Amino acid sequence: MFKKLLGLAPKLESDGSYSPSKIALRLATVDKTDYEDVAYQKYTGSRSKILVIFTENKNLTMKNGKMFSTGNHPVEALVPMLHLKNAGFEFDVFTPSGKPVVFEMWAFPEKDERVKELYNNLLSHFKHPKKLQDFGYQDQDYSAVFIPGGHGAMNGIPDDRNVGKILRWAHTKDLFTISLCHGPGAFLATTLDGEDFLYKGYNMTVFPDSVDNRTPMIGYLPGKMPVGLSEKLQSLGANLMNQKMDDSVCLDRKLITGASPLASNNLGKLAAETLLKNL
Repeated sequence: MFKKLLGLAPKLESDGSYSPSKIALRLATVDKTDYEDVAYQKYTGSRSKILVIFTENKNLTMKNGKMFSTGNHPVEALVPMLHLKNAGFEFDVFTPSGKPVVFEMWAFPEKDERVKELYNNLLSHFKHPKKLQDFGYQDQDYSAVFIPGGHGAMNGIPDDRNVGKILRWAHTKDLFTISLCHGPGAFLATTLDGEDFLYKGYNMTVFPDSVDNRTPMIGYLPGKMPVGLSEKLQSLGANLMNQKMDDSVCLDRKLITGASPLASNNLGKLAAETLLKNL
């Protein structure tokens, strides 16, 4: 009751899940992003498609049994996609089973017209995505795989064999893999069925467990995460380049990563510039 009076209590939703508290929303979300409209020299080659893997799951169960109302973070998805679109790339939208893409709409930047425009332009694809199991591995038109962040990326994606298969296919085909925040949870799918971790020895940026562990104090998460992502990646041999929730990004070979929502603009610029330079 005391937390509720102070605006620190997570908000109970109609389905029994919890979205962030008023204080958490004020501290951790924005109504307008820091997106920079860069004038790229547009890509005109034959590999213009980017495969985007979204989660279709809304509720993530915390260690205490409470459900967090999550999904894909709209800023982490749409700001990098804006940069890639402006650099001449297009998107193939996938979810594991073809169910609609789920966004953390409580984090949507309502005053950002560029983000809203891209969201509306892609809305039919978000409502009717392709199934991962139907992906055609013979398609040669792809340049990269992109896994947006949001805590929802930890829900089903790390346990999906098709995710692991696609990441290994991208690695074999020398494609770029792009992700940020909790999106690198998808990398855990490469260890399914006893396979070696695909990104052992890679430098990467990812959302720190230390921050996730503190967010229940302000009512962002309704409890502690079921799995500590940064600790798990590090235990598998990843070299983590950030310790804070910041705007840092990292390029290591064909892997491009960002640390948090604050890195969305930097990640988009780095991804667009890197693809244009290397394709």
